[in-house]
This record gives sequence, C-alpha cells and structure tokens, in this order.
Amino acid sequence: MKTLVLPFLFLTSLFTFSQNFQSENISEAEAKAATGWFGQSVNMNTGNYDLKYQRLELTVDPAQPFISGKITSHFIAKENLNTVTFELVDNMTVSQVTQRGTPLSFTQNSNDEVVITLPQMQNQNVLDSLSVSYSGNPISSGFGSFEVDTHNGDPVMWTLSEPFGAKAWWPCKQDLNDKIDMIDVYITTPRFNSSSEEYIAVSNGLELSQTVNGSNKTTHYRHQYPIPAYLVAIAVTNYTVYSHTVDNNGDPFEIINYIYPEDLSYAQSRTPVTVDIMNLYADLFEPYPFANEKYGHAEFGWGGGMEHTTVSFMGGLSRGLIAHELGHQWFGDKVTCGSWQDIWLNEGFATYLAGIVIENFDGNTDFRSWKQDQISSITQENDGSVYIPAQDTTSVNRIFSSRLTYNKGSMVLHMLRKKLGDAVFFQGLKDYLSDPALAYGYAKTGDLIRNMEDASGEDLNEFFQDWIYGQGHPRYTIRWNQVDGPANLNIKISQTQSHPSVSFFEVPVPLRLIGTQGETLDIVLDNTTNDQTFQPAVGFTVQSVQFDPEKDIISRSNNVILSTEDFALDTQLVLYPNPTSGVINLQKPDALQVTQVRIYNALGQLLYEKNYSETVDVSKFSKGILFFQIETEKGVINKSIIKE
Repeated sequence: MKTLVLPFLFLTSLFTFSQNFQSENISEAEAKAATGWFGQSVNMNTGNYDLKYQRLELTVDPAQPFISGKITSHFIAKENLNTVTFELVDNMTVSQVTQRGTPLSFTQNSNDEVVITLPQMQNQNVLDSLSVSYSGNPISSGFGSFEVDTHNGDPVMWTLSEPFGAKAWWPCKQDLNDKIDMIDVYITTPRFNSSSEEYIAVSNGLELSQTVNGSNKTTHYRHQYPIPAYLVAIAVTNYTVYSHTVDNNGDPFEIINYIYPEDLSYAQSRTPVTVDIMNLYADLFEPYPFANEKYGHAEFGWGGGMEHTTVSFMGGLSRGLIAHELGHQWFGDKVTCGSWQDIWLNEGFATYLAGIVIENFDGNTDFRSWKQDQISSITQENDGSVYIPAQDTTSVNRIFSSRLTYNKGSMVLHMLRKKLGDAVFFQGLKDYLSDPALAYGYAKTGDLIRNMEDASGEDLNEFFQDWIYGQGHPRYTIRWNQVDGPANLNIKISQTQSHPSVSFFEVPVPLRLIGTQGETLDIVLDNTTNDQTFQPAVGFTVQSVQFDPEKDIISRSNNVILSTEDFALDTQLVLYPNPTSGVINLQKPDALQVTQVRIYNALGQLLYEKNYSETVDVSKFSKGILFFQIETEKGVINKSIIKE
C-alpha cells in the first residue's frame, strides 16, 4: 500500500485528485491507513485449515455505513477439526452459520473471533464448507478498512484492508499464511443514487454480470488466482468507466478505469501511460500475472493508492503512483511477503520499479536524481534495518518506514543490480516470480536470496546480512595520487560504518577519473577490506577523482583527497611489462612474503589462482584489463594490467 502525507480534504474532487501527488510520500499514508489494526499477532486458531474458495455475497449502500453479507468458505482440514475459527471484529453481528442448510452453533468473542462448532469431526485432508451470515457498521481504522463518504456531493464507499482491516468488514482469515485459491464477489447496491445516476460496483477479478432486481443491482466479479484477505476489496459510487487495451503479444486484456465523473477529463489525460509501464514491466520481468482478468484503477477518497489485486484503488494519478501500484501486481500480489518482517519484498520492489520507470522513460539524469533523493532519505539517520525486527511488527511507523522499507529497500535492489549486472539481476527476479514454491503464494527474504544466488552462482549471504539485516551505511574516504607518469595511479579506500551491526560493507566502489585534457574513465574497484589499495590502469594524467558519480551506493559524507600519502605496501610490488601479450613479471622485495595471486577479468570472473611465482603467463587470456589480487602477510595488494 502507498499514499501521501496530506490529510484528505474534500475541497473539490478535481483539486484533490489532480494535486495530491505533486510531492508524494507514499509510505506515511500507508501507515495512517493501518493505524488501529497493527497491534496484533498471528492468530494461532486459524492455522488448522486451508482456504480453497470463498463466495462473498455483500449488500452495501454508499450512503450508509453498514454492510450485511453471507460468506461461504470451502476449506481443507490440515488436521482433524471439530471447530473452525474466522476473524471478525466483535462489533459485527453474526446472525447464522449454516452447513448444507443446517444451522451450526457458534460464539463470538472479544478476540475478534467467530468460533464455529462442526456437527462432526472433519478429518485431515477432507474438503468441506460452511456459510456465515453477518451485518453491522464496520469499525474503520483512519481512512482504511471500510469507509463511506462523499465526492462532489455523491456517496462513495470503499474498503482498504492492509494489513489487518479485512476482519472489520467480513469474516475472514487474515494471517500471511493462506491465500484463498479463488473468490466470487457479489455486490448488491441500490441501482441509482439520489441524482438518478447509476451506481457502479468494483472488485477484484473479471466482472461476469450485472443483475437488476427492482431498485437494486447485483454485480458479480470472479477472481481465479490465489489472494490474501488484505487484497480483497470493494468500492461503489457513480463511477464513469473507460478502458485502455494492452496488446499482450496478441492476447489483449483491458485496463479499466473507474473514475469520479467530475475527474474524468483529468484522469483520461493521465492513465494512458499505464499501458507503457505495463509493457516495460512485462519486458523486464514477465507478462502481467492476471492478464486473464483485468488491471484497473478505481478512484477512492484517500490521498494515495492501494494495490488490490487486479484493481488498484487510487487517490491520485501521478505517473509515480501508477508505476508503484502496478509494480505491486508482480511484487506483492503475485508473490506476497510471507510476514510483515519481509514487507520490503512488497514495498522496496514497488518503489524501485517506479524508479526504473524514471530510468527508462526520462533518462539517466533524472534517474540519477531519483537515486540521490533515495540516498539522502536513507542516510539522514544512522541506524535501522530494512528487515523488520520481530519486536517492531506491531509498530505502524516502523513497518511503513519510508526511509527503510521503501527507500533503502529500493536502493539495496539497485546495488544488487549493479553488483550482479543487468542480465543476472533481471534473470534472478524472473526466477523469483516463477519459482513454483512462490508464484501466487508467499515469499520471505531467504527465498529471494536463494533465487538470486542460483541465478548468479554467487554467495550473497554477506551482501544481504549487511544491507537487509544489518543497520546503517558506510562513509568513504578516497585517497589518491599519481607519481612518475600516467601508469602509476595509487588509490586507497577507507571506510567507516554508521552502526556497529555491520563491521564492513563489501561494495564495488565506482570512481570517475578526470584527466587534465578532459579524458574520462569510469572504474569500479572491488572494495573487500578497509584501507585497501589499488593501482588501476590509466593511460592519462589524472586531474580529479569523483566518488560514485552515478549515485549507485548508499553512503554519506564521502571525501576524495589528493594525498601525498606514501602507498608503501602497494609500491613494494611491481608488475611489468604493462601492457603485455605474454608473460608478466612480479617484482617484490625479498622481505615481502606473498602467499597467493589471483587474476580476474573485467567481468569479475576468476581466471587464475595459484601460489606466488615470479612470472605469470597471461597469453591465454582475452584482451582487456586484467585485475591482479595479491595476498601478502601485510595485506592485499590490487593491481591491474592491460592484456594486448
């Protein structure tokens, strides 16, 4: 879920809809929407059955804060059952529970539970069903759960259930451990409002029918993909409806927009970009996961958005919000965070996808500015992990922290992309989305790590320990000098950490070398230890060195110093001739003990690893820059040569 810090004020609907997202703060409004429902732990009483299907038959009037309904649930027993528990706030009244027409006994308690006694034991792995009839005025959490309001004088109602608001308006199972395999939603409303304008009802999935019964109308939606309770939603008002078609490689589907009539012109100027963003995401990851049904936007009275599966509820239509909510359809709706500790798998991804839209639609300059904004937000404080500690999962502000969950989560993904390269990074995400254990199910951070390691062949444990589970960020000091000609550039990288949970951030450090004649060379140094020294191959006299020119590293207050420091250890070992097409000589003082020599190519692939010898034949390696990593008893020396 994502939203804006501005309080919702109905001045004119057009003003609200068009102006709210001039400066977005998606996470703060998400936190507000969640207020009142987050102080809850997992309900251990709902874990003994697996929901296969639910039919929601709901009756609402947008002019009245009231709902009545019957929820029919089909479920498989995960163990022998004689009772079944659903979650429903205790101010709602359950009037009847039936099973195949037979009334069942039940109780409601102050723990927001409906506990139903079965007529006989339901054995493990047996499928059965029952129906719960209920009614009441749903408790609302801020502008979430279940809301009735007006726009331009017309009644409107909507729901917003993340994280624990679903039980405010229907008996359900809220924990992140069981998606409903399929739902049917029947929404019965008055057919017209007081101005004789027709009410339009919106929900997940594909609209199958509208049935008129006197002065009422019932709209039927069917969603045939697994869905958690917090992503089930309904909205009703006098919407104007229009659509855009996505080609989808010859199998088209519709993006359907449900818009307040007074905002139609504005909306029609903003929503077409959704098709372009949809195509971008499909190219980068995979086709839209719910193409058999629809995607859509439904305007609602909250200053932000919520990524309900197949239909995002929108309080604005900025391109950034459209990109964020659409990105959730892959990361959050198809693959959903498996605990609130892992919510960055939803929000960090959606935030980064909105950044990728800037990169692809606006170019590198704007993308660099976006990254700088993220870094500035992240580093304004020195602590905090992306992964939510267990003790903080009842804190709304911590869960929806813009600095950590959204911004740091997104930039960690960008750093992983730079570390692995685009081909491996995007392949890893494709594998994550299609992983049979995760697709249309739940994932935790370890599942992402597993898929990215499989795609890259690298051990990424230290990266994730530092950047996701660890706290803080690094600060760099880059010292450099160039003596005795262009070939002898010396660089030392020193790092301090803002928080003691991380002893050292192993990060590829990008530098830009600017020559006295305007030459430019971008290099990336694999910084694995503190005070590490390098001698990159440079063919010109360096005038200045820029740290992280493209803003690819989360860091703060970095210094680049032209230093007269004696890079003593580094200069004790010389490689020659350079360039070469054949044998390289390694010259060192007798007193310097060298244990091992490794050679890497520009892609970071290990080409050579042996104990020290005075010569190394590089003739069999491809042309280009070769990086030597030389281990000594005094530390690691990094040098490079040009292989001709």
